[in-house]
Amino acid sequence: MQRATSVRAAGTWSPAEACDAVRLDFDARHRRRIVMKGEAGLEFLLDLPEARALSDGDGLVLEAGGTVAVVAAPERLIEVRAGPGADLLRIAWHLGNRHLPTQLLGDRLRIREDHVILEMLQKLGARTELIEAPFSPEGGAYGHGRTQGHGHGGHGHGRHGHD
Repeated sequence: MQRATSVRAAGTWSPAEACDAVRLDFDARHRRRIVMKGEAGLEFLLDLPEARALSDGDGLVLEAGGTVAVVAAPERLIEVRAGPGADLLRIAWHLGNRHLPTQLLGDRLRIREDHVILEMLQKLGARTELIEAPFSPEGGAYGHGRTQGHGHGGHGHGRHGHD
């Protein structure tokens, strides 16, 4: 079986050169070692020295030659904009306070679809729209591509827990 042992960063190569492509959602793009099958049927072992977040447009370099393109798969998301009397910065603070992976797009935010959070956003005055699109959230100060939770010195809270 062929092995992919390194990654070419998006923008440093042309996906037109790819011998195949793998379409992966956000969770599946954080990998170290796994057997993958490309859209054209190429089966290979991703075998990286350490786990890393793969980005849309990255290339997985095969030992025998060739590169497999990484394509971010569309996911069900909520696109968030500030509504009348709402402030996008305040909305972003509420999402961050809940440790939700959030994609920052200047005048709008994207998060994974969640009916509880959708209701909260609407109560905050946000304009929301359910969409399907690739999801590439901000990595966080310590996550380097992944959003990381943190401890709270003995006071716990659930996924939607604190204000």
